[in-house]
Amino acid sequence: MGLATARALQAQGLPFTVFEAHDDVGGLWDIRNPASTVYESAHLISSKRMTEFTEFPMRDAVAPYPKHDAVRRYFGEFADHFGLRRHIEFRTRVRRLAKTADGWTVTTERDGVESTRSVTAVCIATGTLHHRHQPALPGAFSGTRLHSADYKSPAVFAGQRVLIVGCGNSGADIAVDAVRDAASVDISLRRGYHFLPKFVKGRPIDTLGGLVKLPRRLKQAVDGLIVRLLVGLPTDYGLPAPDHRLYESHPVLNSLLLYHLGHGDIRARRDVIAVDGATVRFADGECAEYDVIVQATGYVLHYPFIERSQLAWPEGAPAPRLFLNAMHPQDDTLFLMGMLEASGLGWQGRYEQARLVAGYLHGLATGQPGAAALRREKAAWRGERLDGGYTYLPIDRMAYYVHKDTYLRTLRRHQRALGVPPVTRGAARP
Repeated sequence: MGLATARALQAQGLPFTVFEAHDDVGGLWDIRNPASTVYESAHLISSKRMTEFTEFPMRDAVAPYPKHDAVRRYFGEFADHFGLRRHIEFRTRVRRLAKTADGWTVTTERDGVESTRSVTAVCIATGTLHHRHQPALPGAFSGTRLHSADYKSPAVFAGQRVLIVGCGNSGADIAVDAVRDAASVDISLRRGYHFLPKFVKGRPIDTLGGLVKLPRRLKQAVDGLIVRLLVGLPTDYGLPAPDHRLYESHPVLNSLLLYHLGHGDIRARRDVIAVDGATVRFADGECAEYDVIVQATGYVLHYPFIERSQLAWPEGAPAPRLFLNAMHPQDDTLFLMGMLEASGLGWQGRYEQARLVAGYLHGLATGQPGAAALRREKAAWRGERLDGGYTYLPIDRMAYYVHKDTYLRTLRRHQRALGVPPVTRGAARP
């Protein structure tokens, strides 16, 4: 998101500086980055053509679902192609943001030395997958307890009895990894999920939809039937049935978890209700013993360098209350970039958000009528979600989920009013 924002500001001719705590671009996709939460086997869960930046396609030689090192290289090539590195101050961590009469003061730290400078506006692009959500276990565990953010290699599971708690995409990946070296692998689910295969007839599954627009309920029914024909029901594999319709929460894209469940390599368990030493009791009354528990329980939003009130973030709310998930309703100098999830949105969808923010800043500076109209609209906003009529699960990670088509239509309407030109697809790269 930092690179997307930098490129959008660059395209508008706005001066900017990027502060990056690591020594290179790539964010969490750079496994060398101490803040990275990826593991050795991590790949994209959306295909490259549905994920890439339109004006800079991934190389043809890159796999349909690239591994983390290929993603890191791609981001490096993107930064080099557009000359973004000269705008980045590496090994520089933001410590504090303080509001002033005409902008912000930014306090940064590099090599143990703090410095402060004044800026006109701030775009926070630190991502949503850094600060782990790790609930306390219901009891005392005598073995090794990890969060999925701590996991890097299946070597940690050698000869161990492993329990994965949580079955999002990371939890599913880690469970599959553990099969190779662990003595046993179980996965505990509090609720049911929809599972999608990564490929259908040799093509990434996310490239097959969208050709025919269907009403929401009909699309859920038709796509749900197709998935059942392809992989069956979750209950066929010992998993709980989903408590929601398809697309009302993020599905799990994993072609191997169901395979290993069907072969007995992984055992499905219900919610954990008690832990005593090595013994874990589940909601269905069954018990088992484990040496390692991995909590694949996700992440929470965390911006420690700014006051919550300045982000329009009410106490107890899972996410800031921002127009288009990015723009403060009253403050024209603060933007939260990339607090955004949607099925199929990819990096280009996030770049479209950045292009709107950059266009708005340029429009304010040049007195464009479109910027004044957008200012009035966001000030009058009362919290309506761009959900396309879908009833998303009331869980924290879905608090900033949007419906892709509805969201992009709204972005592009405002972009046109601001005179932001559409993106031209870049040339294919061998």
